[in-house]
Amino acid sequence: MHTNSLVSIRSRVAAILAAAMLAACSGGPVSEQDPAGVEERTAGAAQPGAQTQPVKPGGVARVDLTGRPGAQNPLTDPRSILSRRSIFYALDAYDVKDQYKDLVEAHAKYLRDNPRSKMLIQGNTDERGSREYNVGLGQRRSEGVKRMLLLLGAKEEQVESVSLGEEKPKAEGHDEQAWSQNRRSDILYQGEY
Repeated sequence: MHTNSLVSIRSRVAAILAAAMLAACSGGPVSEQDPAGVEERTAGAAQPGAQTQPVKPGGVARVDLTGRPGAQNPLTDPRSILSRRSIFYALDAYDVKDQYKDLVEAHAKYLRDNPRSKMLIQGNTDERGSREYNVGLGQRRSEGVKRMLLLLGAKEEQVESVSLGEEKPKAEGHDEQAWSQNRRSDILYQGEY
């Protein structure tokens, strides 16, 4: 056989194989579909449906977290219990006193009602005691609040607890008045930490 004959045969075989592969991939005969209709509109005539308006420059819209028209954010509204964010402790204690249980319950309800919200609880101590002791006590304080929130319906992924020990005092001074302000757990919401 001549080289030209081999090339010709190979070309024909390749064309037949390509046609066979295309036929095998085909899902069957293709039917013609009528083209989509086009609406006739007259310029300036009001038509039903979406209307566009130019965007007006201005401030950012406020988000109402309470569902009440004109209501302030409950996390920052001084009239709301949710604006209170500190739980104070006695010396060397980490149990949440009865006077703060309503506060913790209100924050747990807020977390239940707002499942995308996240919270950080920072446990703090006064300056007395070793660094290691204060870090441990601060952690027990923040974890105690977290446990209460979880028992009241908050989700684990919503609440994180950390200890700052004596590193973030609320009050400067070396007396009981300052120390009592520094023995606390602080509640912060995402965007505040």
